[in-house]
Amino acid sequence: MRKTIYLPFIALALMATSCNTKKAAAPQGGIRVENLDKTANPRTDFYQYACGGWMAANPLTDEYSRFGSFDQLAENNRTQIKSLIEDLAHKQSEQGSVARKVGDLYNIAMDSAKLNAEGIAPIKAELEKIAAISNRKGFPQLIANMHRDGFGPFFGLYVGADEMNSSMNIAQLYQGGLSLGQRDYYMENDEHTKEIRAKFEEHVAKMFQLAGFTTGEAQKAAANVMKVETRLAESSKSMVELRDPQGNYNKITVAQLQKEVPGMDWNTYFTTIGLKDLKEVNAGQIAQLKAVADLLNKENLDVLKSYLEWNVINSASGYLSDDLVAQNFEFYGKVLSGRKEMQPRWKRAVSTVNGVLGEAVGQMYTEKYFPAAAKERMVKLVANLQKALGERIQGLAWMSDETKAKAQEKLAAFHVKIGYPDKWRDYSSLEIKNDSYWNNIVRSNHFDYDYMISKAGKPVDKDEWLMTPQTVNAYYNPTTNEICFPAGILQYPFFDMNADDACNYGAIGVVIGHEMTHGFDDQGRQYDKDGNLKDWWTATDAENFEKRAQVLVDYFNNIKVLPDLNANGELTLGENIADHGGLQVAYTALQKAMAETPLGNDANGFTPAQRFFLSYANVWAGNVRDEQIRLQTKSDPHSLGRWRVNGALPHIGAWYEAFGVKEGDPLYLPVEQRASIW
Repeated sequence: MRKTIYLPFIALALMATSCNTKKAAAPQGGIRVENLDKTANPRTDFYQYACGGWMAANPLTDEYSRFGSFDQLAENNRTQIKSLIEDLAHKQSEQGSVARKVGDLYNIAMDSAKLNAEGIAPIKAELEKIAAISNRKGFPQLIANMHRDGFGPFFGLYVGADEMNSSMNIAQLYQGGLSLGQRDYYMENDEHTKEIRAKFEEHVAKMFQLAGFTTGEAQKAAANVMKVETRLAESSKSMVELRDPQGNYNKITVAQLQKEVPGMDWNTYFTTIGLKDLKEVNAGQIAQLKAVADLLNKENLDVLKSYLEWNVINSASGYLSDDLVAQNFEFYGKVLSGRKEMQPRWKRAVSTVNGVLGEAVGQMYTEKYFPAAAKERMVKLVANLQKALGERIQGLAWMSDETKAKAQEKLAAFHVKIGYPDKWRDYSSLEIKNDSYWNNIVRSNHFDYDYMISKAGKPVDKDEWLMTPQTVNAYYNPTTNEICFPAGILQYPFFDMNADDACNYGAIGVVIGHEMTHGFDDQGRQYDKDGNLKDWWTATDAENFEKRAQVLVDYFNNIKVLPDLNANGELTLGENIADHGGLQVAYTALQKAMAETPLGNDANGFTPAQRFFLSYANVWAGNVRDEQIRLQTKSDPHSLGRWRVNGALPHIGAWYEAFGVKEGDPLYLPVEQRASIW
């Protein structure tokens, strides 16, 4: 998959999801009974009861470390997108047209003979440039050029909304440079983590050998990489610390940055990257920037050169010869996530085209596959959920009228995006040529980076989308106070035009409520209606919120996801609050809808309330490998699918009533121990 070169601050809501409502149901809708495991007791393990049939019918194949009903939908989308792309790949469209670029890039990605013949030739000049470094003077310029090329040494830069002045964009520096993604892999010393580190170092050495280094050189280089990345990890914030918006806001002038981090020539870096005469920047994790400067000035030059070479090899490996692609998969696919088999080349090629020309593909996709009726129904659903959340806010006993008024203002100001953007991106200046696969990726990185840099110091475009329309996901963005539901997720089995309200409110309705609740979770609540990081709470209300949120932290911290591993309640708090709020709000909205249009039992005897909760659970139906469980628990702010059901529902009073859950049942939680927030 194409490398992401900047990180906009968005709260992603969904990872591996779907809703299995009945596609051709009885007049009042229904549940697919084949998804159920009727041998399981819903009061003992609701996840197994609701999803066990689906899980048994869809065992993990070697290609996946995790596969759910949501992934099924994503696969269907990918097949549709493949047909669109291949149609263009077989044509000779007009030179320079978007259609030609889509087709040419796909053909380049599929040309294994050319890729294998080239070997490491596409990155050889870059490696030679790094090997020729004889002093430290050129590091700021080199790092800037590498960032623009799509490599990620030491730290990162992106341009996004100033969180204290959300209508304007600002350049932002953020911690980075870790091949394992986050610091725990370098800092923790349990047996599993130590094994990951050892295998990572072996992997780095093998990649250096494939890039033409001798065995001795490769082993030394791998040790050097480990040395630098461990030092970066030591100065990095944890995943939990990165969730604190206030703690990661540090707006300073470039002159102040130069004073606080003198070991780096920041003016040269910014000028090279395209930000000449930059006045101010948000240096969110400045401790790591200081560690970077210390490394650049004091670490052995050969050690630094190994680290930079590794960044080139690692970033480019997916676009080079098959031996490098295979070794990359050996570690990141097999060791880290437990997958046994690489995706076929066509899937990887489609992912690249989606990454490089995402909105162009999205425009084709929505024109062919997204019906206007789906958007119309979603608009109505969002309005109903918005009204339900407003009523719940107004009814909160723990919140003052003063804070309620501010919350209502924020809710009313939500910017809703459904389906696809009103204006499509212009790709006319992106050049796709038949030189090498990697060169096209670099040109694409330049195209995206320059587009991003051009926003610095300019007003935020609130109509810009942060996901492509074909993405099977949804998001809330606090700085624009927006909720977005791309076309990719608005289809069966997640959103079913043929299902009744009980099923759709339990699935897409909870998703809508989830996204809305993100505006009021432990992070989102710190932003006002205009997207500014500004405290609009009374001190008492904030204290009440934190006490109520702590109930979820403590509850999830005690969940065993593996015999030797607990869930991380602090890391997953925002998503757990959003799930909790989404369920409460969607259920309230369903009751209001049924007051107008009553619903009865379906053909299988399930009540509307039961259909609601079964549809919600089916969203998370899936199988997952132990390696993926460990990976997600360390780094993913979303709880695992099983616990987004068995961990979330015991806090929802209506679920107890729907399935007769009583004291003594394994999933029963006393009322005083249940979370109650939104």
